[in-house]
Amino acid sequence: MNSPTYEELLAGRSGGAFWGRLVAVVLLLGSSCSSLPGATDPATLDPSAFDPPAPILEGFTADPNAVIFDDTYYVYPTSDRDRWLTTDFSVWSSKDLVQWKNEGLVLDVTRDLKWANLRAWAPAMSRRDGRYFFYFCADQRIGVATHNAPTGRFADALGRPLIAPSQAFPGQPIDPYVFIDDDDEAYLYYGQGNLYVYKLNRDMISFDGPPRNLTPSHFNEGVFVIKRQGTYYFMWSEHDARDASYQVAYGVSKSPLGPIEVPRDNVILQKRGQVVGTGHHSVVQVPGTDRWYMFYHRHAIPKGNGYIRETCLARMEFDIEGRIKPVDPLAPAFSVGSSGEPLSLP
Repeated sequence: MNSPTYEELLAGRSGGAFWGRLVAVVLLLGSSCSSLPGATDPATLDPSAFDPPAPILEGFTADPNAVIFDDTYYVYPTSDRDRWLTTDFSVWSSKDLVQWKNEGLVLDVTRDLKWANLRAWAPAMSRRDGRYFFYFCADQRIGVATHNAPTGRFADALGRPLIAPSQAFPGQPIDPYVFIDDDDEAYLYYGQGNLYVYKLNRDMISFDGPPRNLTPSHFNEGVFVIKRQGTYYFMWSEHDARDASYQVAYGVSKSPLGPIEVPRDNVILQKRGQVVGTGHHSVVQVPGTDRWYMFYHRHAIPKGNGYIRETCLARMEFDIEGRIKPVDPLAPAFSVGSSGEPLSLP
């Protein structure tokens, strides 16, 4: 008889009824049975003893930006290369978050841009008025490209950067993210070292005024914003992406323009067991539900590092007070054989 997996221990139902009865007996007998298989509280086990969930995408990818368009999930990641010398972006699609298809190249900065040819990082996708807007980093500037389909191939919308370095706004202009609010107003968040937000015009490629600095404590990069029950959740990555302690934290606000209030114990994703370098995430909400999923990267297992990463998926939940619960990078998003989260058109 095999010992239960980490997922089964968490669920308290490993091995069916037998393990459930065994755990009950152990609880009654106390420490005299503490060595029995399945009797241990998973929180007390050595995390390094468990195999982490498999990555969801093939190859080495990072900075996943996940979106839902109609009945399909899409993920737009960074394509990892040594020293982050990446030149192209691709997209993956899924109908259920379980089976993923590589839809191919969507932008090649060496061929599709006139103002940059290297360091293609951290994309973000949005849709408005039937057109798709692909925001991306190239040579540590932010650009925007457009197409009439989510799989591209995208064309540079401006022929120049949308955001370039500026002494007036310190920090690297990288890691864009676009949030469209319930009132249809759109915002572009970005920055490394400092967090800024622009209000976008309707065309999605120009701004309504200067940026606003929203930088919360311990912010480094990788901003992401969601809205739930009237509260804006700002999430970001802390520490350097090459560091094993790279992690995700969050704050809340009553407005998409801040200020951001940082709660205590606000780290929601961090290294555990073999999983390190957990960060630069995105989140999707299954339409019509309160079910949320976090996409993030970790250092590849085995022998990965801050330049060799892989994209993973986890459930993200809220407690009764609206706080984001810590996300366990050792827990699979779905059990073996699950049909995942199929989408249906409204």
